[in-house]
Amino acid sequence: MTSQLTTATPTGDAPTVADATTAATATSRPRDTTTMRAVVRERYGEPGEVMSVGDVARPTAGDGQVLVEVDTAGLDRGTWHLVTGLPYLLRLMGYGLRAPNEPVVGAEVAGRVVAVGADVTRVRPGDRVFGVARGAFAEFAVVEVDKVAVLPDEVSFEQGALSAISGATALEAVEDVAGVRAGQSVLVIGASGGVGTAAVQLAVAAGAAVTGVASTAKLDTVRRLGADDVIDYTAGDWLDTDQRWDVVLDVGGRHPVSRLRRLLARDGTLVFVGGEGGDRVIGGMGRTVRGVVLSPFVSQRLSMFISSEHHSILERVAAHLASGALAPVVDRQVGLDGVPSAIDDLVAGHVVGKVAVAVGRRG
Repeated sequence: MTSQLTTATPTGDAPTVADATTAATATSRPRDTTTMRAVVRERYGEPGEVMSVGDVARPTAGDGQVLVEVDTAGLDRGTWHLVTGLPYLLRLMGYGLRAPNEPVVGAEVAGRVVAVGADVTRVRPGDRVFGVARGAFAEFAVVEVDKVAVLPDEVSFEQGALSAISGATALEAVEDVAGVRAGQSVLVIGASGGVGTAAVQLAVAAGAAVTGVASTAKLDTVRRLGADDVIDYTAGDWLDTDQRWDVVLDVGGRHPVSRLRRLLARDGTLVFVGGEGGDRVIGGMGRTVRGVVLSPFVSQRLSMFISSEHHSILERVAAHLASGALAPVVDRQVGLDGVPSAIDDLVAGHVVGKVAVAVGRRG
């Protein structure tokens, strides 16, 4: 149902006599309010083969939902998984068995609320917000009200969009699951990606001594984020070390659990923050599950979690953004047309931090 909608009143400068001709043309050719530009796909496959930009029906906010006019969207690793439909486990989680249920892709979103559905009172039309949507790479996106939070005035749409998933995931990993505190030693594997760069900053803000693992070209970025030390994973077998850490955050890693445990102090904590590799059925989840099953039988704590995407987490992220403790690293900005190639670069490891998708930009 889409009844009881509350909408924002458009604002703008008053027309002048000199604008009469333009105004007359606009009147005779009103803007189409039923469609929008979006990045879409109708089948699973590689981004460049199945994704395109086209006009689709503009969504409306149902009960408990918010309609956002998108300013910026963020590109996260999960987008590749949802475009390709891999691992197959994702398809069983409600995204469509043979073909995607949702044609529009993208999840991290920031913009301005233009309408709210029935029973929505926490945000209002006109509010600047960020959150997690199904279909962020579009001019308009619908977000469940529990997955959206208000952006402080001093935080940009770009900062909000790039933190809605990556920043929130890092926050839960660092603060809630690992419980990082001052004086601890923390190792972040995958420190140069979206979640990794956020995790480094949040662990530093907590007062920990942070070591970041990244490739040669990305080490300087990790240092600038406040890491006390860096490790170049391309320079030999970096796992073969006598150093031990209180907390290891494995961001999208592929290393065996047995080798990761050797990096931990006797009572240390290992947090699996996503996972890549594995087979086409369950992907990297197999390694994570094995670690969690082993945890009760060893002195170390081996943990995993699924990001909640709840507004309470987003509000904490917003506070860190406003304080300056968290500042997303922006690799580049692209328009909707540039999304497929940006996904390819992300998967190939050619992105430092995050890619921002500016909806109004071409290319």
